[in-house]
Amino acid sequence: MKFTTRKELEEYTALLRERENPKRILVCMGTGCLAKGAEAVYEKFVEVLGAKSLSASVVFEKEEKSSFPLCPTGCMGICETGPRVRIEPQGIQYLRVRPDDVEEIVERTVEKGEVVYRLVQQEATNGQVRYWPLMRDDPFYRKQIRLVLRNCGSINPENLDEYLARDGYLALAKVLTEMTPDDVIGEIMKSGLRGRGGGGFPTGRKWQLARMVRANQKYVVCNGDEGDPGAFMNRCLMEGDPHSVIEGLAIAGYAIGASEGYIYVRAEYPLAVKRLRKAIQDAYAAGLLGENIFGSGFSFNVHIKEGAGAFVCGEETALIASIEGKRGMPNPRPPYPAQKGLWGKPTVINNVETLANVPIIILKGAEWFRSFGTTTSPGTKTFALTGKVKNTGLVEVPMGITLRELIFEVGGGIQGDKRFKAVQIGGPSGGCLPEAYLDLPVDYDSLCGAGAIMGSGGLVVLDEDTCIVEVARFFMSFTQSESCGKCVPCREGTKHMLSILQKIVDGRATLEDLELLEETALVVKDASLCGLGKTAPNPVLTTLRYFRDEYIDHVVHKVCPARVCQAMREFWIDPDKCRTCGKCARVCPVACISGRPKVPYVIDQTKCIKCGSCFEACPFDAIVVRWRRKDNE
Repeated sequence: MKFTTRKELEEYTALLRERENPKRILVCMGTGCLAKGAEAVYEKFVEVLGAKSLSASVVFEKEEKSSFPLCPTGCMGICETGPRVRIEPQGIQYLRVRPDDVEEIVERTVEKGEVVYRLVQQEATNGQVRYWPLMRDDPFYRKQIRLVLRNCGSINPENLDEYLARDGYLALAKVLTEMTPDDVIGEIMKSGLRGRGGGGFPTGRKWQLARMVRANQKYVVCNGDEGDPGAFMNRCLMEGDPHSVIEGLAIAGYAIGASEGYIYVRAEYPLAVKRLRKAIQDAYAAGLLGENIFGSGFSFNVHIKEGAGAFVCGEETALIASIEGKRGMPNPRPPYPAQKGLWGKPTVINNVETLANVPIIILKGAEWFRSFGTTTSPGTKTFALTGKVKNTGLVEVPMGITLRELIFEVGGGIQGDKRFKAVQIGGPSGGCLPEAYLDLPVDYDSLCGAGAIMGSGGLVVLDEDTCIVEVARFFMSFTQSESCGKCVPCREGTKHMLSILQKIVDGRATLEDLELLEETALVVKDASLCGLGKTAPNPVLTTLRYFRDEYIDHVVHKVCPARVCQAMREFWIDPDKCRTCGKCARVCPVACISGRPKVPYVIDQTKCIKCGSCFEACPFDAIVVRWRRKDNE
């Protein structure tokens, strides 16, 4: 159906709601679950339901209420436990479902309403097992508030009707028929919505700046570049609810006076690209994009630009250069993109999550949105919760939640019940916060005060077995390799910091190196051209601030407390186990092992490079690994 008026859309939405079948079998078909075999599970459901005549070809068919429509969805949250299946309307959720489980689920749950307990979320405590068959009771979801993710895992992202049945495009219809662009900007400003891409700049203020600039052409751009290691919030949103992003982009276009929009998404997200293209095509066919939308006189076109995966293209000016077909490199500001952006025209760039918030704010109002979160950071935030935490996956929590609640309640605590050490928040440009900050509220200002940043939402939990220096070296290796090289402080400074960090983990650094590392980090932070360079030192500066003793252990005592850095270990030969076969000596690349038949071999510790070749070659387990300790231990 092609909508020409707001009334037609509202009538069709009401019809969809009336005809929607509450009985549904939802199968997660996000990237994480697909990687674990969700497609085979889905196909098995098609087979079993078909054989039992329980399947409906459409979701919105009143006469088919006795059937169970099968719905492929986006990410449901706990990615580690996929493939996931949810049975509605009860909300029974099943984890790690395999094709062999499908027939039992259909026979017991779909036909009889029983729960297959072996497939539900469970926890063993003091010999007793607790089960959480319902999604609403699962501790993982209990503290979550799903505003942005309201549709992810609940609708078929490739079915426009399912989005329309959940108020889809009603916000766009509202702004085009009863609000002026200034009204829209005013509502977004009142909501306090801040950019969810990391900077936290007020979204309404950014729109207002672009609105004030006079130009015959303006652009709005959705930044879906998401380059942080371990981050997948934007990907899941584009895969699971693409229409919410497109609707938010169109509203932004109306607000600033733009008729063209771009969604910049990395080519490494093929499923997101596929579903976005399908959503755009369907929106055009329904009259929700294109010329004279709802007869309002407003026209809006959306294009997809696939990026090549450069981390620096997450920076606004570099992203603009990439869309224009140039090498993705940042440019000095001012002028800001809102003044002079894409092809020299005023341009607003918003993150995927930022735009997905816009439709619901327009429909429910600024005050409703401000009822979540904190005064200075209203709303919710999505996070990719990863690392040494029991429940890894996609979460959405209210701003102001503490790190302790996020990690130990939503995340379920540390794997293996080990000791918490730190949390890396904000991706490679973020900071590492120690146990003392577990009760810190998660909002823009609190994190900034602690030396970290919100970032786009990457959150990596570290346990007692993590070497904090190696963590800093890993993230510095990433940012150094992703530096575009345009400015000297970032190009040379990150390289120099990485070199010093490598010396530290190799056991070759001195206290002078440690001082130079901190000094270089401060220079790079102050003098770099763009946000990548300015935030690249954050992992170094925060780990030096909170874990300096661990750096001292590496530099002065040549000890790695976490027993991770290989240079801090030593290899010895147990004379009682040595069979004098000589295999260890033959594989040693520096010839530091000596011996002869019937005389146990020995390793010259002054020449050993700690490569471990002898350890791997010995067939008698005669090579012993010892980790260095401080003199007083």
